[in-house]
Amino acid sequence: MTNMHFPFSAIVGQQQLKTALLLCAVDTTLGGVLIRGDKGTAKSTAARALTDILPPIERILGCAFNCLPGTPCGHCEICSNANATVQPCAVPFITLPLGATEDRVLGTLDLERALQGAKRTFQPGLLAAAHRGILYIDEVNLLADHLVDVLLDVAAMGVNSVQREGLSVTHPARFTLIGTMNLEEGDLRPQLLDRFGLMVEVAAPREKTLRAEVVRRRIAFEADPAAYVSAWAPQQNALRAQLATAQQLLSKVILDDALLDLISHLCCEFDVASLRADIVMHKASRALAALDGRLQVTPDDVRSAAQLVLPHRRRRKPFEQPGLDQDRLDELMQQASPPPESEQESEASSEEDGPQPKSQQESEQESEQETGQQVFAAAASGTVRRIAVDAVAMHPIAGRRSAVADAPRGRVVRAVPDQNPTSLAVGATLRSAALRTAATDQPLEFKVNRSDLHQQIRIGKSANLILFVVDASGSMAAQRRMEAVKGAVLALLTDAYQRRDEVAVISFRGDAAALLLAPTRSVDRAEQGLRELPTGGRTPLPHALQLALETLEQAAANGAPPLLVLLSDGKANVALRDGGDPWHETLALAEMLAGRGIPALVLDTETGYLRLGRAAQLAQALGAECLTLEELSAENLALTIRGCINAT
Repeated sequence: MTNMHFPFSAIVGQQQLKTALLLCAVDTTLGGVLIRGDKGTAKSTAARALTDILPPIERILGCAFNCLPGTPCGHCEICSNANATVQPCAVPFITLPLGATEDRVLGTLDLERALQGAKRTFQPGLLAAAHRGILYIDEVNLLADHLVDVLLDVAAMGVNSVQREGLSVTHPARFTLIGTMNLEEGDLRPQLLDRFGLMVEVAAPREKTLRAEVVRRRIAFEADPAAYVSAWAPQQNALRAQLATAQQLLSKVILDDALLDLISHLCCEFDVASLRADIVMHKASRALAALDGRLQVTPDDVRSAAQLVLPHRRRRKPFEQPGLDQDRLDELMQQASPPPESEQESEASSEEDGPQPKSQQESEQESEQETGQQVFAAAASGTVRRIAVDAVAMHPIAGRRSAVADAPRGRVVRAVPDQNPTSLAVGATLRSAALRTAATDQPLEFKVNRSDLHQQIRIGKSANLILFVVDASGSMAAQRRMEAVKGAVLALLTDAYQRRDEVAVISFRGDAAALLLAPTRSVDRAEQGLRELPTGGRTPLPHALQLALETLEQAAANGAPPLLVLLSDGKANVALRDGGDPWHETLALAEMLAGRGIPALVLDTETGYLRLGRAAQLAQALGAECLTLEELSAENLALTIRGCINAT
């Protein structure tokens, strides 16, 4: 036997993950599962193993659209045949590669039949193959935007409509979407995130006995897959029977109005904007009851459903991880049952006493300030203010992650007619020639003319790199300036978080500068490193600019449009060379950065009445705009830097 999967029932732990997958098998309209977690936590293993325990579906032999017998899509010649053979088959499990083209996903003209002189025929794509089955996307957060748009359209309608190359085809495309992702590679577009009915966070077990059992089972499976699968057959059969029973019970499960009110109450209290959450939680609660063999939904079912439906939908602050406050959830669940009258009277009397006096809160803050620690928290930020900075980017950018259309490298997304193509789209060219030839009186005389030529259109990766260079010298500790600096940087990171830009952080203090965080899409890691950044020592500003130049040149070589954001008072006092002038070295490096065409933004952290104005001079050498920290803190505004990287 080939392509054996690790048995679903043999997976150690990960109970919430297994439950979510089983629920999607019970009710295929839930919208699928998003599985988030580190590498090596059985994300892909569990997804692939699910297919082995799913009850088979009926399918017409040879049907490429996976039509439901008796309801052909209209474009399937096989299903239209009254003598077609119906047979049970495994639920389709289709993997969507990250590099797939739109033609492969949506479907296209059947070139082979067109060359044979036959009529125009549609060749189904991956969406047709996944109908009534599972569409699996590994590292779904890295999926190209044009494919995300395709998935959003199909997921919303349940049908795939193709209008191209003289074809007009619409066919059903209803599938369970399962995606896996690693947060270190960046987040997922909010529109696609909401399309996943359920979400699960997975992690490797922390108990040594469980980890040892994971290793033991995996080694045994790899040594003899057939024998291992056979040994777990009884458990697999039991799960398969449980799923079949649950699917039959689902339509009979009752969820009363009181629990529906509870569902809506939970969604409101957790500040969930999408009404899809209420609908999916209703369905998930019923599926949980059916999976347990019950016909009545209980509050525990609603609670379990909330843990799968709400974490990725509730409104979150930037850098706040998905998840639910379990204590808050317990409190809301308890509120669903009215307390005794004595407790209500007690609560009423406590409310009359009023909230905790503000003076007590202030005294707690004052006691924290007296500790004298040199690692400062970030100041709170307010409304985002967008400031456009005139700068010439090394690579023109526009839009979220600023995909470069018609890039020399990248994924092929479509083809357009072009009689002088620089990158020939062979498939589109041949299809055009086949269509033209088929329309003539001599369809067998196939010939490619210049008018048939097509150009490949590619979309290149162009995540912007925002490099934060943060002054962590001793002067930043004065008047708690580092607190305001961290607040400003975190506000800037907010925009990068929303747009999935890459970020890097350089800090400088003492005698040198260090790359605190290499370029990454994980803004959470940048936020964590920044919060833990201490202050103290001298100001090696030339070292920081030299390291920034090296980092940005390397990023430019990799195709990442850069932006430099410098936060400092500019009071350099550590030279690169013995006997050198730190300030002159700083200006020279700034002019070098400007000469490279690197856009920059300077945030002046100098405060007080007597100021040297070094940061403003540095900004002039960089060709950058200079903003004072007081401008930000006085108005309590967050600063974004999108104007620096949208040069056209």
